[in-house]
This record gives sequence, C-alpha cells and structure tokens, in this order.
Amino acid sequence: MINHLSIGVRDIKRTKAFYDAVLAPLGYSCLSSGDASLGYGDKAVVLWISTTSSPVPADPKSGLHICFDAPTRASVDAFHKAALKAKGQDNGKPGLRPDYDANYYAAFVVDPDGYRIEAYCGKAA
Repeated sequence: MINHLSIGVRDIKRTKAFYDAVLAPLGYSCLSSGDASLGYGDKAVVLWISTTSSPVPADPKSGLHICFDAPTRASVDAFHKAALKAKGQDNGKPGLRPDYDANYYAAFVVDPDGYRIEAYCGKAA
C-alpha cells in the first residue's frame, strides 16, 4: 500500500552514519545519496531522508514510528545494538511481544533526530 516514506532531518551526514549502521543488519542500504537527500531500501528506495531546516518535531506521545522488516531475530538484535552504538536511544530492547502476536519479535529505538524506529521479525524461532 505504501510506496515510500519521506522524513526530514537537520544533519544529513549524521543521519547517513546512523541509518547506514542500523539498516545494514536488516539487509537495507543507501541506494541514493546526495548532498541533501538519502534513499534507503533493498531493491528500490522506500525511505527517503532529506535535509530541512524545519523537521517534524519529535513527539514520543504521537504514536508515529517507522517499522522495518527484519529477516531474522538475530538481525533485530543487531539492529538494536548498532542503533545504540550509533547514538540512538533505546526505546524497547529486542524480544518477543506476545501481546502483539506469538511470534512478534522486535526492538525499538529513537534515532538522533527523535524519530522512533522499530525492527520486526514475525518468524518463529
């Protein structure tokens, strides 16, 4: 249903370092890179990130977050570890969320701009 998503950030270099690190364990990479924009995906760009002087203010109560598919539970763990190392903030350690689904394995972090992101794997262990 969704072809792509775009977000705005103030510091594209800092953002590239963060997303390169956290998306690599999930099998995604930067497919498009310019001075003011980045595009991430596996075969096609799904997440566009652009420099702006007025990004959407971070609001942890908004409910807004971006969830990335992860191929394995180990990749969810690696996503979380990479995010913390790249100056992201923990927003939910890797683990099962049985209240969502019996096989809902996910981790949640906040990126350096305040966007809440998640890695999710629904495969049985």
